[in-house]
Amino acid sequence: MLSIQNLEVVYDDVVLALRGVSLDIPDGKIVALLGANGAGKSTVLRSLSGLLDVHDGEIRKGAVTLDGTDVGRHKPSALAGLGIKHVLEGRRIFKEMTVEENLRIGAHANRKDIAGNLARVYELFPKLLERRAQTAGYLSGGEQQMLAIGRALMSAPRYLLLDEPSLGLAPLIVAQIRDIIVEINAQGTGILLVEQNASMALSIADHGYVMETGRVVMDRPAKELLADEDVREFYLGLGGEGRSSFRDVKHYKRRKRWAS
Repeated sequence: MLSIQNLEVVYDDVVLALRGVSLDIPDGKIVALLGANGAGKSTVLRSLSGLLDVHDGEIRKGAVTLDGTDVGRHKPSALAGLGIKHVLEGRRIFKEMTVEENLRIGAHANRKDIAGNLARVYELFPKLLERRAQTAGYLSGGEQQMLAIGRALMSAPRYLLLDEPSLGLAPLIVAQIRDIIVEINAQGTGILLVEQNASMALSIADHGYVMETGRVVMDRPAKELLADEDVREFYLGLGGEGRSSFRDVKHYKRRKRWAS
């Protein structure tokens, strides 16, 4: 199991981004992490993948553990070698390289079966097979997201950390990404899914966490979160006690029950 316990993270020795966050990602499960911009979701992912240093972040308290062993201060390359891969928000592909060159770079942490992992990626993403020799910068946004996920899969990770994989994509492509995440999980990969599209995330997750201002404020099975009145209103845009205009929403002052 990949876990964080009572984690506190500070940026630039000043900004307290995580305030005692704890969560678990069991083997072979999908865990959704929800929250507004600035809640601390990306910081959780950086803590798990070792990328805090890049952003002048530091773990001050708590631990990141893999099967009970503290790995919170391991380098990103070491964590990738342990089977933890992070797909960053915004895709971050090598645009001047071909699709297949991008994928082969992803095998740096596990070079045992490059051919087999490449075949797996092409089976999951037939579009990438069609465009294997194409320069990656000419792919559509959805295809670039598929490439970013496929590159992470080239090392056959045990855990896949996905940061906003549906961001900026058309609804049809979002549905395709959703189905691919489900298939990757069915093949045995544990997934931590950070998503603004809460409905999509909770529809496929086993468990969910809701974050606000650096804290976990809700922690339940995904089906329970999907049915929760507050989650439906504040994160799914449903409910709302009869408000029908933006002005009504803007001046709506009801307090979330978990913040009471």
